[in-house]
Amino acid sequence: MSKQIGLIKLKGNIGGISFYRSGGKDLAKTANGPSKEKILKDPAFARTRENNTEFGASATAAKALRLALVTAIQTMGDPRLASRLTKLFKEINLRGIGVRGQRPITLSANRTMLENLDFNNAVSFSSIFNAPFTFSNDTDRLEGTITVPAFLPSSFIDAPSGATHFRLLQAIGVVSDYVYNGTTLHYDPTDPLLNTLGAVNYSAITSLSSTVPVNFTLVANLPGTPTMTATVSVVQCIGIEFFQRIGSTDYLLAQDNCMKSVKLF
Repeated sequence: MSKQIGLIKLKGNIGGISFYRSGGKDLAKTANGPSKEKILKDPAFARTRENNTEFGASATAAKALRLALVTAIQTMGDPRLASRLTKLFKEINLRGIGVRGQRPITLSANRTMLENLDFNNAVSFSSIFNAPFTFSNDTDRLEGTITVPAFLPSSFIDAPSGATHFRLLQAIGVVSDYVYNGTTLHYDPTDPLLNTLGAVNYSAITSLSSTVPVNFTLVANLPGTPTMTATVSVVQCIGIEFFQRIGSTDYLLAQDNCMKSVKLF
């Protein structure tokens, strides 16, 4: 593997060299292996086509989760979040019943696999925020509540250097199961109108040096009055963001903002 150091950025195959971008770097390597046409048509690559179809579906389901939680993920997700979520949904896909290349992605039957997921792989939520909290949701699955009893921030929050304030958030997002469509030869969400719905609610921005215990109740409601089905899952998350207050302005810091899923319902 070689790095591109020139001013011209290339992508694709040129003269047997494959140019691509990974991890924020422009790289180049010798292009080898079968052609795209051979993979698409040769019977010898039937397993490869099946794997590619299911992997693509897993990436699509992972994207749906990111879209449902997009507001929170903008400050909470790590650069590898997309690939980590795709891997999780592929593991769910492997549990599906059916022929290879057409196995469903039934998150609704495997919800615990996404619980306690840290969206920032470099910073776990539990290592930053140690105050006790409880969570609940309503029977219609349209609302999530997180309750944090009174605590002293200085005792239960491991804040980054320079932070003077923080705020908590609760985010909920809807992700549909995905099934193979024999007509289009692609995977479709079972509930496209519910898929990627989301909501987020923030606490007040609060001083980390408060000498008075603080408490929070965060309620997030999905927009409208949708009717949840058995083949969708609602992901409930808690997160924390850090700020530096200068004068009367709060500046969001880039480090140690983190979020984790606490329940799928």
